[in-house]
Amino acid sequence: MDADIKAEFEKSGFSLIEEDQILQKCLTYCINYKLSPADLVANWEIYYLNRQLNDLRVEAAYMDGFLTHLQNDQKEIIIKEEPHLHIYSSNNIDMLHGDEQDDNKKSFIDTPNHFYEQLNLESNTASTPVTSDKPSSTKRSELHNRITPFGQRMNKFASQFIFNDQVAGCSLNNIESQNVDDDVVRRVQSSESFSLHIHRSLPEPGCRFMYDRIEDRFNSLEHRIRRHSSAFASSGLYGEPNDATLASQKNIFAVGMICCDGEGRLNEKSIMLQGSVEHSGGQRVRVDIEKLHQFSLFPGQAKLYLYMCQNGHCLMASKVIENSPITHDDGIMPPAKKQALDHEQKGSPRRKSRLLSVVVAAGPFTTTDNMLFEPLKELLAYATRRQPQLLILMGPFLDSEHPEIKKGTIDRSFDEIFSVEILRKLQDYVQYMGSTVRVILVPSTRDANHDFVFPQPSFDIEISDETKHQISCLANPCLFSANEIMVGCCTVDILKQLSSEEISRNPVDASGDRIGRLAMHLLSQHSFYPLYPPSVNVPLDFSLAPEAMDIPLTPNVLLLPSDLAPFIKVLNYESSGEKVCNCLCVNPGRLSKGIGGGTFVDLNYHEDPNKSHASIIRI
Repeated sequence: MDADIKAEFEKSGFSLIEEDQILQKCLTYCINYKLSPADLVANWEIYYLNRQLNDLRVEAAYMDGFLTHLQNDQKEIIIKEEPHLHIYSSNNIDMLHGDEQDDNKKSFIDTPNHFYEQLNLESNTASTPVTSDKPSSTKRSELHNRITPFGQRMNKFASQFIFNDQVAGCSLNNIESQNVDDDVVRRVQSSESFSLHIHRSLPEPGCRFMYDRIEDRFNSLEHRIRRHSSAFASSGLYGEPNDATLASQKNIFAVGMICCDGEGRLNEKSIMLQGSVEHSGGQRVRVDIEKLHQFSLFPGQAKLYLYMCQNGHCLMASKVIENSPITHDDGIMPPAKKQALDHEQKGSPRRKSRLLSVVVAAGPFTTTDNMLFEPLKELLAYATRRQPQLLILMGPFLDSEHPEIKKGTIDRSFDEIFSVEILRKLQDYVQYMGSTVRVILVPSTRDANHDFVFPQPSFDIEISDETKHQISCLANPCLFSANEIMVGCCTVDILKQLSSEEISRNPVDASGDRIGRLAMHLLSQHSFYPLYPPSVNVPLDFSLAPEAMDIPLTPNVLLLPSDLAPFIKVLNYESSGEKVCNCLCVNPGRLSKGIGGGTFVDLNYHEDPNKSHASIIRI
C-alpha cells in the first residue's frame, strides 16, 4: 500500500520529502478513515489548493494540517448522514471533563497543552496501522481536531527580559526547580484593596464619526501650537514668541509645527515651520538645521527655535528646545477633590503604598491558522496562577488582518465570536478569581467588530450583572489610575509610525536609545498621537473629542503596544538640570505571531519605576 500511495502522489505531480515518515502517516490516515490511495491524494489536492502552497512538494510539516482537514471532512460527512447528531466543539469541550471541574476546577487552570500532552501519548501508541473497524470516539476526534502548531510547543512560558531583576530578590536562573513554568509564574501576595478610577475615556460609545471637517483639523492644529507657545511663554525663560516670517538680525524665538514642503518624506532640506495664526498668520517658512548638532524632528511636532532670520525666507536654527512633560496632576483632578484628598491623607495615620500587580497583553489573541484563541487561553491560565490585581487586554481582539476574516471563511458573526471566545472566557476568569480582580479592555482600529475611527470609543457590550463591576471597557486612547498609579494607554502603533517619519542627528558620544526617544516624544508633545499628517491606516477624526488624545500629565505607566520588539523602559528627561524619571513605558508586543505564540508583560509596580519589577514573558 505504501507503493500505491507513492505512485498516486507521483501521478499527480507531487514529490515526497522525508518519504518514509510521510508514507507511514498517510498509511495510518488511509486505514483510520477508510480511504484508498486515490481518495487520499484527492483530499491532499484539495488541502493543497486551500492552503495555497507554493511547490508541488509534500513535506512532513504539512501532515498535521492535512490531518485536521481529513477530520473536518469526516465530521461533515457524519453530520450529513445523521443530522441530529451533536458534535462537540471547542466551546463546550469543558463538558467532557465535568468530573475534573467538580473535583478541583483544574480544567480551567490547565492550558490546552494538558490535552496535547495526553494526545501525544495516545498518538505514539497509535502510530502503527490500526485494523479495527470501530470508529473513534467523539472525545478523541475532538482532541485530534485541536492539534495545532501552537499546541505542539515544548515550553509554555519563557522569560525573555527582566526589568529590575534585583528587586525581585533572586534571578530565575538561580532557582533550582524541575518545573520551568513555576520559575516564571510567581504568585502575587493578596492585597487588601484595589481602586480603579477612569480619568479620561473619550469619545462615548455610539458617537457619530466621518464628519471631520477642514475647520476641525485647523482648530486642532492651531490649539496645539498655541498650547506649546503658552507653555514656553509661561516658563519665563524665553520671552514672548515672535513672527517666524519677519526678517531679523537678532536672535529671537519662534514656536511652530514641523511640516514637510511636499508630499514626500521629511528630510533635512524639506523642513518647514508653520506658525500660529496669532503670531504669523499660519504661514510657513523653511528651516535650515545645518548648524544643529543634535535634533529629532517629525511632521506635526511642536518646537521652539532660537534662530537668526537673515532675509525672512529661511530660519537659520541655532537651537531647538523641547517642551517638558507635565509632572503634576492639577490638570486631571478638580481642585476641591485634590484638596480633600490631601487633607484625608494628612489626617490618616499611615498612607498606603502605591502597589499594583498587573498583566498586560495586546492582540491578536489567536494564531493565523485557526480561530481557537489558544494564546488567550494560555494567558488566562497564567493569570489564574499568577493572581494579579489587574489584567489589561488591548486589541485587536478580532484582527481584521486575520486570514480567515479577510477571506470571509468564518461561519459566525464577529459579535458572536467576540462574545463566545473573548467575553465568556473573561467572565469565567473573574468569577473563578473572585471579586477583587479587575479586567480592562481597550479596542484597536484593527478590530473587525468595532468602529474604524481614532480616537476610538470603548466596546459597547452587554456584561452580566455578576461581573459588570469587574470588566471595564475603555476608549482608545485612555487614561486611568489603579491604586493611585496613573496609566496611559494607546493601541495605535504610534512608535512604529514615528520611527518611519522621524529624522534625527545625535552626537557621537550620545546614547543610541532610539525607542526611548520615540516614546518620549509623546510626553513632550503632550499627545498620544503627535504625528501629522497621520499614517494612511489611521482614521484620525478631529471632530471626535480632540481632548481625548491629550496627555494632561505624565503617567506613571505608559502602555504602547507595537509591532516593534517588546521592551520595558524608563523614560528620562531633564528638569532644572536634573534627570527626572517617573514614567515606565511598556510595549508588551503581540500575544500571538503567525502560527506561534508571542509575548506579554507581567508588571509589579511599587511607588516608582526604580523599585518596580517587570518581565517580558514569551509564550
